[in-house]
Amino acid sequence: MRTNKILISALSLSALSMTSACVTNPETGNQRISKAAIGGIGGVVGGYLLGDILGGRNDRTAKIVGAGLGGLAGAGIGYYMDEQEKKLREQTAGTGIDVTREGDNLILNMPSNVTFAVDSSAIQPNFQETLGSVANTLSQYEKSYVDIFGHTDSTGSDAYNQSLSERRANSVSNFLSNSGVQSARLATQGFGESQPVATNSTEEGRAANRRVEIKIVPIRENDLSG
Repeated sequence: MRTNKILISALSLSALSMTSACVTNPETGNQRISKAAIGGIGGVVGGYLLGDILGGRNDRTAKIVGAGLGGLAGAGIGYYMDEQEKKLREQTAGTGIDVTREGDNLILNMPSNVTFAVDSSAIQPNFQETLGSVANTLSQYEKSYVDIFGHTDSTGSDAYNQSLSERRANSVSNFLSNSGVQSARLATQGFGESQPVATNSTEEGRAANRRVEIKIVPIRENDLSG
């Protein structure tokens, strides 16, 4: 396990580029992860944020159909995600949450200094209003999957960090569900310390690694057709 930590620390320097590798469209203000940066990261990010939804689409089709949620098609997909992105950016402006656009997917990065106290999975009271606004938008734009990823820094044992990351992801999922986001759309996964975006050798880096990410992916009509 400790060998893995050493390897991950080495990879974290390349993964650090994730935080500064976004390009901004001068007309729309949208941030997107540059393709060059994705290549430079070497798959550290691509394994989860840029991959398929948790559990796979087929695994979640029955839940989505059972909840009466429809899908999107054609040009409507991009427009739908544009509108959702615009509203999420408005609601999270100045809160410390980063909203990134990658293709038709949205990624919300929520560092622990605005979401959780150190070594805690309880959402901080001063963040609940912002997360409530996020939940309101997600419930309005119901034709999207919502994956929630928990992460920690490398302090503590692997097993403890894995458990903490799962609890943090579940805390956010439960909050969203209790705030009106359909549970059929939600899935969670904890990564412990295995997916750093910064070095764990500094407090600033460790703070960046203690985070929860929300990945929002459009539900397409062909997801539900078989």
